[in-house]
Amino acid sequence: MSYSFYVWYRVGRDEPDTERAVRGMMARLSCRSGVAGRLLRKYREPGLWMEVYEGIDDPDAFALELTRLVDQYDLEMFVDGSRHTECFEAGDAVSPACGPHRTSI
Repeated sequence: MSYSFYVWYRVGRDEPDTERAVRGMMARLSCRSGVAGRLLRKYREPGLWMEVYEGIDDPDAFALELTRLVDQYDLEMFVDGSRHTECFEAGDAVSPACGPHRTSI
């Protein structure tokens, strides 16, 4: 069974220092956990950010390391409010019901 973590928050300052700090923490987390994350910004609302981590085998150990690094990198100083972390079990992919042709939206 694998798990995915989704961490969303609003940044108080959308500056290069904020992105540098978050990406630095994510890089260190990748080195320590073997899980490479992605940093997303909400469409038409660039101050809402999300970190996505997938393929995690031990969610408790991952959550502990994530918390340690967030504290070590003092990321709360860049966040407007608080960070929200959710963990989901991976599910099976949904097969298309439309046949072999793909339509674009």
